[in-house]
Amino acid sequence: MKGKVTWIKGGSFLMESGTGHALPMHSKILGDDVSVAPSAMEYVLMGMGGCTSADVMMILSKGRHDVRSCVATLEAERAPEEPKVFTKIHVHFALTGKGLKRDAVERAIKLSAEKYCSASIMIGKTATITHDFEVTEVE
Repeated sequence: MKGKVTWIKGGSFLMESGTGHALPMHSKILGDDVSVAPSAMEYVLMGMGGCTSADVMMILSKGRHDVRSCVATLEAERAPEEPKVFTKIHVHFALTGKGLKRDAVERAIKLSAEKYCSASIMIGKTATITHDFEVTEVE
């Protein structure tokens, strides 16, 4: 895996992945008061959310569950002192589907958290990560 981060000006950066994708990043600590893009830590949090969401969807799709939508909402707390690592993260999954069983969703979330999500497992070294979910039936 490769990446490149180029400083633009003030607190603005351009992050580029080894696969050719680019994202803006912003750091207010470099003097810009107006945030024009997510911070590095916001990307870490969203990356963890993306990683666990992809796992949950992969596990449920392999089980042939009829999932119509999956939204993961994340809330995090950070340490007050540097390096201000994440100390608590809560992930709430809201899924909709047809005949989607709660035990299957619970199992998928648990497998992601304990086995598959590299980001969650790595961040879990400093943060307590909790999960909950809701399932809405659709016609």
